[in-house]
Amino acid sequence: MARPKLFTPIKIRNVSFANRIIIAPMCQYSAKDGNMNDWHLIHLGKLSLSGAALLTIEATAVLPEGRITYGDLGLYCDQNYAAMSLTLESIRRWSDIPIAIQLSHAGRKASTEVPWKGGGQFAPTHALGWQTYGPSALPYSDDQLAPVALDKERLRQVRDAFGSATARAAKIGFDVVQLHAAHGYLLHQFLSPLSNQRSDEYGGSLKNRMRFPLEVFDTVRSSFPPDKPVSVRISATDWVDGGLNVEQSVLFAKELERRGCDVIHVSSGGLYHAQKIPVGPSYQVPLAREVRRSVKIPIVAVGLITGYEQAEAIVGTGDADMVALARTILFDPNWPWHAAAELGGKVRVPNQYLRSQPNRYRDLFETE
Repeated sequence: MARPKLFTPIKIRNVSFANRIIIAPMCQYSAKDGNMNDWHLIHLGKLSLSGAALLTIEATAVLPEGRITYGDLGLYCDQNYAAMSLTLESIRRWSDIPIAIQLSHAGRKASTEVPWKGGGQFAPTHALGWQTYGPSALPYSDDQLAPVALDKERLRQVRDAFGSATARAAKIGFDVVQLHAAHGYLLHQFLSPLSNQRSDEYGGSLKNRMRFPLEVFDTVRSSFPPDKPVSVRISATDWVDGGLNVEQSVLFAKELERRGCDVIHVSSGGLYHAQKIPVGPSYQVPLAREVRRSVKIPIVAVGLITGYEQAEAIVGTGDADMVALARTILFDPNWPWHAAAELGGKVRVPNQYLRSQPNRYRDLFETE
């Protein structure tokens, strides 16, 4: 029986991935002052034993005001670095899964309550809030406050903060850095004409709207080891008339590829409150397919990918090179094991778990 495409290895720069299953970044909103704690060790440690090819740390702010909530991770100071280093050291003691970190700035969508307490935005004067920033002084919705438009000096500070956070990530030893340019956060805000109405060289045409995200990418790429991959997560469309669309995102992807981007993770939406998303199984896969047709670097598809045959079809037909799982793998942390059993693949598991292999599956588990 032919090996399922989902369980074939892939190498990007000098990092090898055992299969095509990626654990997407998932915010936990459980940090204090940006620092990892025992929750992150439990959460990430569990996922590090899943058999996936890559574990991605949640959106991690490069500045305190870039956090979505007061519970977000950060990598903007020595304390953040020390807490994250300790957590990663503990995980790597027992798992050799490659680990990525997603670096982010929330822009105008920052300073909010955690989701399970409503997620509303705090005013800068609130004890749990702070001043937000964006490309233009336009709020996300009518019930939120307008951000302060970033001037040239603050743009430089944000760009440099991405570089500093990347340097810290490199020192910790991350295998991959992902730049978050999706879901309505700062870099996406620059890309979309709905949120970027600047009249300087950072606004107007697509070339100008891409300028700051590309400057940030160049800074991140130059701050990370050349033998390790840098990826970018994009929202290929705003799902709003007059907003960012897939044709523009293809041009952005081409420019990223030209500058040395190794992987593009294709998501969508999150920028405008009136978005109309046709949510359903694989609903974002056509977007990944369009981007993949235009670039030669690997493409990751994400969004309501839950079935084993579904994931195999996405990779096997060439719609994407890899699939990313989020809520699916929270619900079933051993999803890659079960997919391998269903499809006839092999998956790496800890020696301590070898006895869990059911008798009906022969040679399902790979060992050290």
